Amino acid sequence: MHPNPTEPQRVIRGAHIVTMDSSRAEYRTGYVVIEGNRIVAVGEGEPVGYDDAQIIDGTGCVLTPGLINTHHHLYQWITRGLAVDHTLFEWLTTLYPIWGGIDADAVYVGAKGALAHLVRTGCTTSTDHHYVVPRDGGDVFGAEITAAAEVGIRFHPCRGSMDLGESAGGLPPDHIVEKLDAILEGSREAVDTWHDPSFDSMLRIALAPCSPFSVTGDLLSESALLARDLGVRLHTHLAETLDEEDFCLEKFGCRPVQYMESLGWTGSDVWYAHAVHLDDHDIGVLAASGTGAAHCPTSNARLGAGIARAADLYAAGVPLGLGVDGAASNESCCMLEEAHHAALFARARSGPRAMTVRQSLELATLGGAQVLGRENEIGSIEVGKLADLALWRIDGLAHSGITDPVAALVLGSRPPLELLLVNGRDVVRRNEVCTVDEEVVARQVADEHVKLVAKAG
Repeated sequence: MHPNPTEPQRVIRGAHIVTMDSSRAEYRTGYVVIEGNRIVAVGEGEPVGYDDAQIIDGTGCVLTPGLINTHHHLYQWITRGLAVDHTLFEWLTTLYPIWGGIDADAVYVGAKGALAHLVRTGCTTSTDHHYVVPRDGGDVFGAEITAAAEVGIRFHPCRGSMDLGESAGGLPPDHIVEKLDAILEGSREAVDTWHDPSFDSMLRIALAPCSPFSVTGDLLSESALLARDLGVRLHTHLAETLDEEDFCLEKFGCRPVQYMESLGWTGSDVWYAHAVHLDDHDIGVLAASGTGAAHCPTSNARLGAGIARAADLYAAGVPLGLGVDGAASNESCCMLEEAHHAALFARARSGPRAMTVRQSLELATLGGAQVLGRENEIGSIEVGKLADLALWRIDGLAHSGITDPVAALVLGSRPPLELLLVNGRDVVRRNEVCTVDEEVVARQVADEHVKLVAKAG
């Protein structure tokens, strides 16, 4: 691709570049040329023919694709530090009454805080699974979409839902569940209003009933039909705990994956959050159908739910990304930390060769893009792809002398983020968010936390 003089040109030079392209090429002292929001050249050494371009000096840095977060609950940013020693079900029953008090204002503040923090950890694309929809809460989906636009992150919000409240044998309080018809209407409206399927889309919608123990089979099957009619993806929690497995065996007479398969919830347009408790047959079903998974090692460890068989999922060819999960079960919400834990936990399960540092970084980048169906647009540094890039400084005390730059990134402490580009736009410069005022957002988050906890009594 040749330079286009009508587009502003920028050159990142002198960095160690980890492309994540099909050959997994790396350039020890490389360059990337950007025009507008596209990558137009990648290579080793110095670029030729870009004398008028803006030069970004990447000396002492490693350049990676932007990190992709495949599972989150943004509103939980204002409910961190609660129920810290609970099982998943205990944690849910403690927090549902608090979450039931959220409204659009609280969601806006929580999402803005969570996303501003995420971009500081190198994240350029994030999903969100929002399934708490209080009856008098206002436009909670519009609130988080507004927050994402202000932060400048590429956003894949999932229109979540629950229709199985306490009175019907579910976990959530009745006032935060919806009727089936209202959910389907709201889901269609969300897609019609916000979904953008274009190549460089900053906003795509998925449909996401919450989990087998908080939704009915009718909601799952109807949502699958609606999503496929609308051409959007499907997402849900699955196989997170052994309690869930016992629930499915007792209520449906089968394991969670088999239950979802019976309702049309497998395929290349589906991804599950967690997928911790899978047997070999389950993994085979996901691999054969192209069903993806969001591995959330930090949250799963925090709740004691177990650790997914990430190395086995990867080896089987299951589309596999990483997720920070909600901030109420992962107070750090750091995408680079997920890559760190993915490598360490896989090795703790299966030995030192179970997952390499480059494979764990792949899960955080190209793997996440595959899970979201965007591997042709993001997830690697290649000509024609979107300029979603993270430039990490590794020449400071914490990382100097580490031979392998990828090991420095994945196994070392989190390095300063010199620059984060989303769609070619600066979102973080020299480890500071440049799209929103971090101090103001921090104060707003603290205020909303106090108000929400007080409201719950």
